[in-house]
Amino acid sequence: MHASLRAVAEPHDEGAVADQRASFEDFFHAEHARLFRALCLVTGSRQEAEEVAQEAFLKLWERWDRVSGLEDSTAYLYRTAMNAFRSRYRSKMRALKRAVVVAPATDDAFAAIEDRDIVIRALRELIPQQRAAIVLTALLGYSSEEAGQMLGIKASTVRALSTRARTTMRERVGEAT
Repeated sequence: MHASLRAVAEPHDEGAVADQRASFEDFFHAEHARLFRALCLVTGSRQEAEEVAQEAFLKLWERWDRVSGLEDSTAYLYRTAMNAFRSRYRSKMRALKRAVVVAPATDDAFAAIEDRDIVIRALRELIPQQRAAIVLTALLGYSSEEAGQMLGIKASTVRALSTRARTTMRERVGEAT
């Protein structure tokens, strides 16, 4: 027998043990169904309600010599049950927080290769000036003035070539997908 149960169950007077046991059993039978129904509503689970009810009644049994003398033992039972429920709930929430695993971003090498292939094919279909303009401005990040200087053309021509290149690529990529 559990040590704390033994201490409660083994007072010096054998008659007192029988009275305590009978008193607790009467209390248990009178309150169990009602507490269980209330806990079903609180927990949303019959199994958890039963576990919390058992835990609450066990705690009362361990302290029955003091609890039986309280003005409202039923209130103490419900407070004990609600505290047990909150404690279980907090433990579950802590466990969930620790268990949350962020899935690493999947690096789909084939998708990257496929995307690169689509861009390269679309670039190949552009005229050389459009290809140069779009590569310098969109892929390498040069301004249209810088790209114009590199290509020996005006900045406005680079912008026009880039715009036409984007339009052509969107049309071709749209057809490919």
